[in-house]
Amino acid sequence: MQIYNTLTRKKEEFKPLVPGKVSMYVCGPTVYNYIHIGNARSAIAFDTIRRYLEYRGYDVKYVSNFTDVDDKMINEARAEGITVGQLAEKFIAAYLEDTTALNIKPASLHPRATEEIANIIAFIEKLIDQGYAYEAEGDVYYRAKKFKAYGQLSDQNINQLEEGASQHINIEEQNRKEDPIDFALWKAQKAADEIAWDSPWGKGRPGWHIECSVMATEHLGETIDIHGGGQDLEFPHHENEIAQSEAKTGKKFVNYWMHNGFVTVGKDEEKMSKSLHNFVTVHDIIKEIDPQVLRFFMASVHYRRQINYSTENLEQAAKILERFKNILNNLDFRLNDQIASKISNAVRKALIQTKEKFIAAMDDDFNVQNALTAIYDLLPIVNANLNDENVDKEALTDFKQSLTGWLEIFGIDVTKLVANNAGQDDQEIEALVQARDEARKAKDWAKSDQIRDELKAMGVIIQDTPQGTRWTRE
Repeated sequence: MQIYNTLTRKKEEFKPLVPGKVSMYVCGPTVYNYIHIGNARSAIAFDTIRRYLEYRGYDVKYVSNFTDVDDKMINEARAEGITVGQLAEKFIAAYLEDTTALNIKPASLHPRATEEIANIIAFIEKLIDQGYAYEAEGDVYYRAKKFKAYGQLSDQNINQLEEGASQHINIEEQNRKEDPIDFALWKAQKAADEIAWDSPWGKGRPGWHIECSVMATEHLGETIDIHGGGQDLEFPHHENEIAQSEAKTGKKFVNYWMHNGFVTVGKDEEKMSKSLHNFVTVHDIIKEIDPQVLRFFMASVHYRRQINYSTENLEQAAKILERFKNILNNLDFRLNDQIASKISNAVRKALIQTKEKFIAAMDDDFNVQNALTAIYDLLPIVNANLNDENVDKEALTDFKQSLTGWLEIFGIDVTKLVANNAGQDDQEIEALVQARDEARKAKDWAKSDQIRDELKAMGVIIQDTPQGTRWTRE
């Protein structure tokens, strides 16, 4: 298996620290609002990767945090007239509700920054003792230049970073820092209503970057296999995580850094973000469209590629899912008929080849698009067999199990996908279908067409197959 490592900017063979096990940390949301489609992209991308690793037999410990204290949360809590803790509870619940709708598996652990304060303080004290950090008027800063590899992950020159940083900080903060590029590990309480904890440097709260370093190392170890997040986190967040963690432990922090591409909107493909006010929340969009469509749309694009969010692209994803739904329903119909089975060498050979192509594609840095192409190429061969008088039931059973497993990697709940939406009028529909069959046998085409139209008005689709009449709801 090959994984593209952002740190080295090339694909590398995946060798986990412990054979058969994977330690994986993915940066979670800052819980001050509902997640937007861009946030969901990261959660979906790494859930898909996790699912494939598990499909390949790995035992994955997947940790994804909640940032439940920072400036945005303090400001939003003030605006709503509630505490930061109340705000966090509200939007953690919303996050879990939305990600459940998208069939994102719960993390093995969802640590919260506010539950790690003692560990954060101890981590910072160690950095101060080692000379990597210093206190200034109740704040604590990290000496970025002291870490020789600073800028390596994001491929940036430290002198240029220093120049840029000097243009973006105010005079008061600049006077507290030894160097403009130094970043905060601990922030002194500035107002009495700000959430704060006691520390050796006075009341305050942790900086954003230190939170993830602590949660990752506390729950996964000083070196972990995979660390993931959006491309926008490469700098400064992940760059700072490396500097903090490796300075403290003296060990490599992460073996494989993975970053997903942005979600863009509009003809100009502008990045979706809250700051640009061009975002769509998952909470809202799943009220309008099937969450499985949104999930499949995002999971079916390679994680490092940019995604353009549009109605047209969602509609295309819906059509593909409908195609899968139809073939699964047709499989059930033929596997349950009473006609004898007949071996199909074409189906069996194609299925073996597809299994090999699927794994080869996904082993190549999780190339979901090539993996899906392999499945799409198999469908016409399966459909041809489904329309034969005698089908290969053993091969089709194998295909159904394989397709179910493949779709589950993409987060598609096959049971929900093929559900017939049974209703109180099922008996009436069955009676109408039977009456239409009888009209067709009697060659009463006018009555047959009349019943078909009546069923269509009820939202029922009729399929005439060599093995009999089938019906499904729209």
